[in-house]
Amino acid sequence: MSAKRPHHLAALGVPLFWPMAAACAMVEEGAALYAKNLAFLAEEEKLHVELRPQLATPNTVRLDLRTMFFRDYSSSEAAHVGSAAFPTIVDAPYAGHTAMIADYQPGQSLMTTLREHGVTRLFLTDWKSATEDMRDLEIDQYLAELNVCVDELGGRVNLVGLCQGGWMSAMYAARFPEKVASLVLAGSPIDTDAGDGPVKRMAHTYPTSFYEELVELGGGLMRGQYMLRGWKNMHPEQHYMAKHIDLYEHIDDPAYLKKEEAFESWYENPIDLPGRWYLQAITQLFKENRLAKGTYVALGKTLDLRTITCPVYLLAGEADDITTKEQVFDAEKYLGTPPALITKRLVPGGHIGLFMGSRTLAQAWPAIGTWIAQVR
Repeated sequence: MSAKRPHHLAALGVPLFWPMAAACAMVEEGAALYAKNLAFLAEEEKLHVELRPQLATPNTVRLDLRTMFFRDYSSSEAAHVGSAAFPTIVDAPYAGHTAMIADYQPGQSLMTTLREHGVTRLFLTDWKSATEDMRDLEIDQYLAELNVCVDELGGRVNLVGLCQGGWMSAMYAARFPEKVASLVLAGSPIDTDAGDGPVKRMAHTYPTSFYEELVELGGGLMRGQYMLRGWKNMHPEQHYMAKHIDLYEHIDDPAYLKKEEAFESWYENPIDLPGRWYLQAITQLFKENRLAKGTYVALGKTLDLRTITCPVYLLAGEADDITTKEQVFDAEKYLGTPPALITKRLVPGGHIGLFMGSRTLAQAWPAIGTWIAQVR
């Protein structure tokens, strides 16, 4: 019996049948609620256990190195492009999540956006999760393998650094300035003492021993799950309450679930970092700010950002609390690039939206692609 179609006597208003009709309605509502709860639990398990990150756009593995898969996204037109067009490497962040941040989903991919706006010879660093035998790798190993990729492409490239990939790209450009034709730094902490973001506060508040203990707890690795908890604890109300409430309220909305599954397949599957690499980054870059100060040593040479004289594009998020806009834009103070060759752009939104947000992909990255394509 259905609450929408009660017994005919109850529908006529016979008082004797009112309790029966109400009971039937409660049973039906209870069954619907039970089914919704089951669907919610199944979706939660899917989001946090079953899904795995996947790159959205077809590509080929150009090199399989110890630290990364070097992926080729070049368009079919690339073979017809003259030698004046430099290949472009997107240096994805190596900060706890996979390179899916640069190739999120069909219709929402930074790699596709760049390719559709003139960057036809296009490549991506897909960094591997560190295994126990990689725990003692240092930043130098990652710079050296990036250098292998650059040489593989002819020895001169455009570099697009995303977040951590930005400070690594800046290091590379300072170490090998003749090999970098242009440099894009998007959400990249170059001057880590600038601004007043939570990452800066954490780096200066917690002693080095705190981070060393995390690495020791991870068996010599900085476990991605530890970092994920740290990111979530920056906005606990969002990650521990609001997102689950939103999921429950939209459990019957296929479009919402599809969007949520795409994001969570990336966000809930962090990768591990070498412990030595991580401690170098924390102490030498975020605590001591050596890259901006000109005291960081990479591959046997002290880096000076003034050796970077190529065109530079700086992209920052107005509400970015991971890499504040000051940390990005203050790079201008240290670079050797003439001011006329430095482009700065501030866009609405936060950190992740810089790389996979629909608005920024539609409004900012097409211009960046055109800017890169014009480099000769």
